[in-house]
Amino acid sequence: MSRFLSAFAMAIVGSLLGCSQSTTSSSSTSTSSTAKTKLQGSGASFPAPLYRRWFRDFQKDSPNVLVDYQAKGSGAGIQDLINETVDFAASDAAMTTDEIAQVKRGVLLLPLTAGKVVLAYNLPGGPNELRLSRDAYCGILMGQIARWNDARIAACNPDTTLPDTPITVVVRSDSSGTTHVLSTHLSEINATWKSQFGINKSINWPAVSNLVKAPKNDGVLALVKQTPGAIGYVEYSFAVQTKQPMAVLENREGNFVPPTAQSGQAALASAQEIPEDLILWIADPTGSDSYPIVTYTWLLCYRKYDDAKQSQAIKDLVEYCISQGQSASEPIGYIPLPSPMVDRVRAAVAQIE
Repeated sequence: MSRFLSAFAMAIVGSLLGCSQSTTSSSSTSTSSTAKTKLQGSGASFPAPLYRRWFRDFQKDSPNVLVDYQAKGSGAGIQDLINETVDFAASDAAMTTDEIAQVKRGVLLLPLTAGKVVLAYNLPGGPNELRLSRDAYCGILMGQIARWNDARIAACNPDTTLPDTPITVVVRSDSSGTTHVLSTHLSEINATWKSQFGINKSINWPAVSNLVKAPKNDGVLALVKQTPGAIGYVEYSFAVQTKQPMAVLENREGNFVPPTAQSGQAALASAQEIPEDLILWIADPTGSDSYPIVTYTWLLCYRKYDDAKQSQAIKDLVEYCISQGQSASEPIGYIPLPSPMVDRVRAAVAQIE
């Protein structure tokens, strides 16, 4: 089973990203008489498809810079940054005050893009468009709803007959920013979740009768695709690139909203003023057209670098991502940064020494 899952996940990653886990381009692996500046990063799998696209394209314009990014999960990336084994990291869960204090060289949290967390499902015999109310998807994730024809799901889908199939809930096995985003939203809308499970990158999941775990977004999606009756949470681009069905979720205003570029942008637009540290959570967006589970995702870089070429390379890389790179966001399935956030990120990155 594990061998099959591993091969299945690798196949999905290959089709989704069109490249290896390393972002170093093939042309960059050749030797050159000119010393190249290398930037090594690790962390969130949530933005990995976009990051790899950005880093590959950046290297074409800056051939003397090599960027390598390993999608290990947000928690692992943060720990690598603290241990100073990377030059930058990435996380969908903004670093905590305690984590920031452990970074001796100081750290900047830079939102470079945003995305949607979706509930991808595999339901043979189910509706073409599956609607889930807040009560329904909270109930599924808390183990209160065990079969697809439960009355709370049926009430959201009155014009279809749901199969009497057990629900398999697929969750993350690693320390995950995607889990942090989902648990932040659930804590905002459900008092029971907030009191019993809370917000974290790793959750002590409730006693769901059919609960399985997999690492990273692509691992969760692989299990969903191979398991009839499964539902799992992943970043939108992973599901859309592999054409996996995604639930239409009820938002704060009581409307059922699909995960689209427009509904993601509406959710970001509902946010309050950007805080000084650029840590902005949108736990339950307002607005009739807003998709309910969205988040910024952060590039984490040091405030000080020992190598002047590295510090300049980081600045150039971030500038590329928030300018030319933003045009690649929507086609891949991410939400482009609002212009006020672009201005704030540009001002923040100027602080790097």
